[in-house]
Amino acid sequence: MLAENEKNDALEAEDKYKTAVESANDYIENFDILETITNVGNDEVFTPRKTCDMILDSLPEEVWHNPDYKWLNPATKNGIFEREIAIRLDNGLKAIIPDIEQRRKHILQNMIYSIGQTRFTANVARRTVYYCSQANRKCDGIKAKDGHYVNGYAIGNGSWFDNEEGNIKTPNINHTFVDEKGRLMPNSCSDEEKKKYRCKYCGINGGSAYNDANQRETYAYEFIHFSGDELLRHLQDRFFGGNRKMKFDIIIGNPPYQLSDGGAQASAKPIYQLFVQQAISLKPKYISMIMPSRWMTGGKGLDEFRSSMISDKHIRFLNDFPDGKMCFPNNEIKGGVCFFLWNRDEEGKCKIIQHIGDEEIQSERYLKEDNTDVFIRDSRLVNVYKKVTAYKGGFFSKIVSPRKPYGLSGDIFKDPSKYALPPMSKEKLNGGLIVHGLDEHLKRVIRYIPSDYPLPKKDLLPGYKLFVARNQGSGVFGETLSDPILGGPDELCTETYVVFGPFKTEMEAKNCWGYVKTKFFRAVLGIRKLDQNASQSVYGYIPLLNFDKKWTDKELFDLFNLSKEERDFIENNVKEMK
Repeated sequence: MLAENEKNDALEAEDKYKTAVESANDYIENFDILETITNVGNDEVFTPRKTCDMILDSLPEEVWHNPDYKWLNPATKNGIFEREIAIRLDNGLKAIIPDIEQRRKHILQNMIYSIGQTRFTANVARRTVYYCSQANRKCDGIKAKDGHYVNGYAIGNGSWFDNEEGNIKTPNINHTFVDEKGRLMPNSCSDEEKKKYRCKYCGINGGSAYNDANQRETYAYEFIHFSGDELLRHLQDRFFGGNRKMKFDIIIGNPPYQLSDGGAQASAKPIYQLFVQQAISLKPKYISMIMPSRWMTGGKGLDEFRSSMISDKHIRFLNDFPDGKMCFPNNEIKGGVCFFLWNRDEEGKCKIIQHIGDEEIQSERYLKEDNTDVFIRDSRLVNVYKKVTAYKGGFFSKIVSPRKPYGLSGDIFKDPSKYALPPMSKEKLNGGLIVHGLDEHLKRVIRYIPSDYPLPKKDLLPGYKLFVARNQGSGVFGETLSDPILGGPDELCTETYVVFGPFKTEMEAKNCWGYVKTKFFRAVLGIRKLDQNASQSVYGYIPLLNFDKKWTDKELFDLFNLSKEERDFIENNVKEMK
């Protein structure tokens, strides 16, 4: 009996060992080292494999069976796109090129091309795709059954390429800094003088860290540092030995999103739109790129880009993620992200899929609605938009101030002399004015100034006002807004706030905020507000009403004749504000 028990224990131990080994093998087989590489800078967001696969899934099936297509990633980071494209082509071209080594050689030699976003990422991408940062490195490695050489040496044992880069090029372009008149920045230039110049291609300031000779990376992205036909000629020289007949058929990737001019995220300059515009200018057959969704309604310097995008009927597919963490779990991208499929040879309505949690809201429509300059992200709001914009009483943005309502910058409390203005007091002044703003710790504080203080702007000084934070929330549909400051006739604010008003009475100001708190107001606000920006423009579609009375959601639903479905959508998706 004892021997039998020992035998059973031994068998059980053996089973546990086998299970552990199988689990370890499964882990090793499925382990993807690219998932362990985090972002190496604020301007670089590496693409997870899952997100890459979603983007590739949006392409037509025929692309995986055509050995003549030329693929370009104009700003590769870790080689994930190239690797996954190669894997799919390896499977899709089996019938056309049966020999495994010839097939893979053809794919990497003649189909997949990339430009590194930086020197570092070019090396990472080559290591991912070619098994070595030097594409032509040779060794005495052993060829595995699948045709690859082991021990991490260059693919094809260095015989598939005659240069170190292969088809994944290291960037070799510098910024071109010019002044307002287009004159080049001289070599001998003080740091202060450099600030007067900007790169004529990407717009980065000449005094920024990107123009530091001691910095290894310049972030002069090659794809966007050429104009017009110069880009195509440059790519033909770079990849095809100057053959002017060669073109790219598919452009795909995750371009850099911004350049942090001066290092502050708040002043970062978006550049992803430049990659999309350059890609379209090359007229490939297909383009698919992932980028922030801010372009849909706002964004610094994105008006022209947004206008061209929503008018472009070649965009046949748009996948939208209001929560950017669904695509980039380790990054917060306010306003979310989206990727699109542009088809040169087709025009028509766009298939739109919006992902909200586990729910997919699908629609097929043109990106541009009548009388709007933005993309209405949620298809369930399209009819609401049409009803409220038919209103003839004007819009709420009419009583929202532009930026710097009194001409005072956000950091005015720290050093007014920086703006050639007198000091401000922390102590109350008799007959003086009250200024609302933020201190250096970003806390709401008050300063006092005399009534004859030389304010740059005084138009909004009389009457009652609401001082509302200019930046708040994240752009999630239906979110609550932070409480305003109720200001009297002797109160004003810095650019931290925008002003609602002025109103003749305190009651009108309070009724106005009651209107803001309704679900109806914030649902319509959500058409234009996709991120933390809450400046004047986002209030452009909200009807301006009379504030001598309080408004309820039911009254507003009835006034604008919303359907039961529209009312239910707003009630269920907009948060209550107390």
